[in-house]
Amino acid sequence: MAYPATRVDAVVDTVHGVTVPDAYRWLEDEKAPEVQAWMKAQDAVAREALAKMPGRDALVRRFRELFYVDSISIPARRAGRYFYIRTHKDKEKAVLYWRDGEKGAEKVLLDPNGWSQDGSVSLGTWAPSWDGKKLVFAQKPNAADEAVLHVVDVDSGQWSKGDVIEGAKYAQPRWTPDGKGFYYEWLPSDASIPVDARPGYTTLRFHALGEDPKKDALVHPHTGDPSTFLQGDLSRDGQFLFVYILRGWNENDVYWKRPGEKDFRLLVKGQGARYNVVAWKGRFYVNTDEGAPRQRVFEVDPAHSERSAWKEIVPEDPVASLQNMNVVGEHLALEYMKDATTVIRVATLRGKRVREVELPGVGAASNLSGLEDEDEAYFVFTSFTTPRRVYKTSVQSGKSELWAQVELPMDPSAYTVDQVFYPSKDGTRVPMFLVYRKGLKRDGNAPTLLYGYGGFNVNMEANFRASILPWLDAGGVYAVANLRGGGEYGTAWHEAGRQANKQNVFDDFHAAAEYLIREQYTQPRKLAIQGGSNGGLLVGAAMTQRPELYGAVVCQVPLLDMVRYHLFGSGRTWIPEYGTAEKAEEFRTLHAYSPYHHVRPDVRYPALLMMSADHDDRVDPMHARKFVAAVQNAPGGLSPALLRIEMNAGHGGADQVAKSIESSADQYAFLFQALEVGGLQGGQAAQGR
Repeated sequence: MAYPATRVDAVVDTVHGVTVPDAYRWLEDEKAPEVQAWMKAQDAVAREALAKMPGRDALVRRFRELFYVDSISIPARRAGRYFYIRTHKDKEKAVLYWRDGEKGAEKVLLDPNGWSQDGSVSLGTWAPSWDGKKLVFAQKPNAADEAVLHVVDVDSGQWSKGDVIEGAKYAQPRWTPDGKGFYYEWLPSDASIPVDARPGYTTLRFHALGEDPKKDALVHPHTGDPSTFLQGDLSRDGQFLFVYILRGWNENDVYWKRPGEKDFRLLVKGQGARYNVVAWKGRFYVNTDEGAPRQRVFEVDPAHSERSAWKEIVPEDPVASLQNMNVVGEHLALEYMKDATTVIRVATLRGKRVREVELPGVGAASNLSGLEDEDEAYFVFTSFTTPRRVYKTSVQSGKSELWAQVELPMDPSAYTVDQVFYPSKDGTRVPMFLVYRKGLKRDGNAPTLLYGYGGFNVNMEANFRASILPWLDAGGVYAVANLRGGGEYGTAWHEAGRQANKQNVFDDFHAAAEYLIREQYTQPRKLAIQGGSNGGLLVGAAMTQRPELYGAVVCQVPLLDMVRYHLFGSGRTWIPEYGTAEKAEEFRTLHAYSPYHHVRPDVRYPALLMMSADHDDRVDPMHARKFVAAVQNAPGGLSPALLRIEMNAGHGGADQVAKSIESSADQYAFLFQALEVGGLQGGQAAQGR
């Protein structure tokens, strides 16, 4: 392909005695006119090529059927009022509604479809007050992480002109019981603070309604450490205020006090362990992986909160990993994961098991959502072949009923879901889900898309993905590997894919590909891989380590320069996960797998579609730019390497349905062409109905 010209500079660093070339350092400066022109030219080349790919128009039509849908979220109940998100077949963005009582008249509270002409302003986090009269929410320009808080009066729908709070990138507001104010995390936008240092300036503040936000009271100061997160929480009764200091995804400290008291006191200092606290009726319920990789639950008396006085009430399960704990309906709601599928258990507040919540099948479910003292609760269930369903349940009786569901033009019975287990390089047993149309022939010719993540204690669950249906209907296999680095099997599984152990994640992924080939699902030229963010790092490493194993790569909003990642975006907050090149031993680990630094000139790499976003303020798009430049300029790079840039979009992409359709159509048209798949021809688009 004819790519835009890319300058090659003789930039070389010496890091801990190692020579590290960086020919595309200049592409880090997004504001430079030359970089802006390069980005515009790259995106134009990519979109022109993608638009010409066979079958793309059929994909657009099918995705319109699948993406423009009516749906409803779990409701948040406050003083008899219900607040929930609804999507519509004829709207680009989801709308926030409310009603008095479950059967009350539905009323629009926030409709982001009218917030900007180009749809670039999005609705972020939202939280109704406990009396249901006010709601605080975040507006996010360009669907980025940076946000501004506003307050709306529920009855009148009027936005408060005085309660406007900037610096809400990490804000998760918590209302006081009287509805007169809320606590929130605040991050200054001072230009004198280096971008990579900003997370360490997060503070906890309190905003009283009607007061000048610039004078909001400082509740907890910043840590000064950009590798940490600071989070606040307030018990529903307002009796206990908590502050969490998180060092990555493997440990945190917890402090607490009663509002009005001057100083916080330490509840627990994390030493390689994580803690989450729910306070109810004067007691603390703490779930932790301290001494229990699959987690356990303690009851704590605040009057005697020293660690030696904690009482274990839910022991560690030997085969299921505790993921989440709530107090709902005067019971503990415990969400577990067993072999990458969800199990929900209900226990008394003393930890005695009452029952398992009956789920409609094997898949992914949310924990029970409800109020601590009310019996009514809700949960979401989904699977690879079951679109999202919301169930209403009674904590006391265990009876559940379908409350809302998504209707799609598809036939779930046309598909098969298998869970297989395969050995990784070191013999570790790794689970993987396989989804395909019934009647698949195992002759090694099925186009296969392998997806993974492998990091940050994040689980790859059996969630429904409407975007894969055209792939399945064209005879494709969709595979999801539950790699180490996730939390599917507890802390030990995460630790086995973190920092010095990161290569295990890539080995697990390669082994998944080898299994699919060995078991005659596919072959290398028919095997594509996909991942985003940390998963983008995964597929970048897979592509550079084993290029002969894969036929195509879809890499989305990735990390790829692991020597300099910590200097950009939220990079320093990920040091506990990856390590940092500032330390010699950790540099050696990072440099050994950093995809950008392992693009070789004599290698023919798989076809690459790089999908970036122009307002990604979490993972800096410089990773995508530098990597694509390196691949395009490699003499052996005879396969296409395209850089598609989503405009007015953040790390999670744009939240307009039309843009999601275009993005998905480009992705699958690219895969169909790269793997020589027939695509959606004739009536294939309707086969899933």
